[in-house]
Amino acid sequence: MQSKKARAGEQPVQRVIKKYPNRRLYDTDTSTYITLAEVKQLVLEGHPFVVRDAKTNEDLTRSILLQIILEEEAGGAPMFSEAALANIIRFYGHAAQGFMGSYLEKNVQAFTDLQARLAEQSKQLTPEMWAQFMALQNPMLQGVVGNYAEQSKAMFEQMQKQTEQMLGAFGIKR
Repeated sequence: MQSKKARAGEQPVQRVIKKYPNRRLYDTDTSTYITLAEVKQLVLEGHPFVVRDAKTNEDLTRSILLQIILEEEAGGAPMFSEAALANIIRFYGHAAQGFMGSYLEKNVQAFTDLQARLAEQSKQLTPEMWAQFMALQNPMLQGVVGNYAEQSKAMFEQMQKQTEQMLGAFGIKR
């Protein structure tokens, strides 16, 4: 997929994808129809885009992203268990809905940042260093996961305190 590039030092231009009533997606940047798989590729490559209804100009980006997730979940190796999905559903309409969304977003971003740092550091590894790394994998990964778990726990405790304060303001005690 070719796209218009931003000038040096500028942010990439946000691509506009129009969704037509026949459910076809039209990439206005490349002047071609694209598939949901190609939209997924835009996400994977980090291209900024927005999906708009061709008639109403309504922003449909979230809907398309959810559709991609649904296809991925149905495609073999799901990321979310039924219990996890049920728990997420339980937060809708609940006072902590906003906190949960923020909590999930921050944790996914922290995990993505960690993954990027590890990938960057692994580029500097020689085959010998990689072999040593693999030999030490269990203790090192335990440390990485432990640090992540501690950060996650601290964030959850902070959210729990904020929720209790908010509920206390409404006269609801735990």
